Amino acid sequence: MRNAPGISRKTAPAADLKLRKKLQAARLYVITPDVAPDQIVEIAVAAQRGGADIVQLRDKMLGRRELLTLARRLRELLTDSLFIVNDHVDIALLSEADGVHLGQDDLSVAAARRVAANRLIIGASVSSVEAARSAVKEGAAYLGSGPAFKTPIKVQKPVIGPQGVADIAAAVGPKRPVFAIGGITATNIAELAAAGVHRACVIRAVAEAKDPEQATRRLRAMLSPK
Repeated sequence: MRNAPGISRKTAPAADLKLRKKLQAARLYVITPDVAPDQIVEIAVAAQRGGADIVQLRDKMLGRRELLTLARRLRELLTDSLFIVNDHVDIALLSEADGVHLGQDDLSVAAARRVAANRLIIGASVSSVEAARSAVKEGAAYLGSGPAFKTPIKVQKPVIGPQGVADIAAAVGPKRPVFAIGGITATNIAELAAAGVHRACVIRAVAEAKDPEQATRRLRAMLSPK
């Protein structure tokens, strides 16, 4: 049963603790592609069935009203995976998402925290140790770090490689999960593990797979420390 309007699911400390435990245990973070809303829902639900720990709604095409409608739809369906909204703090709050992810051109983590208080897990994109330490100081609960490999989505950003991600993870410590992002596939994910990185964000590796659920399951297994 959903909460009454205006009541957050995460006002209770116990609920917040449960979400943070799930975040700490997370390995695979699946981000949705820019496709039609029904396709986004199909991919997100398949990822959840395949064991994705986190699913993020990232859509650069929809208007804000349509995006909120989609976010609310996904919130109802994503009951096992943590549900994160990209960029938009207000839509994350209105849809009762578990968190929001902020890019380097979005609100600062500190500004988002002032708006959301403790109602949202806040993640941030970083590509250097300095940026990572700053984001954590402002209150980021987790970091997306990369590009780990060459990617057509962020062609302007220099690749920091698996070791760069590992350096960032080491700098912020184990209490702040760091997810490698950028060009990650089943063929190169072992390079992350070799560098000691066992958390990853993927888009195309799941969204463009013939069987997104099976692709998710395979990636999740590959990220589990042996």
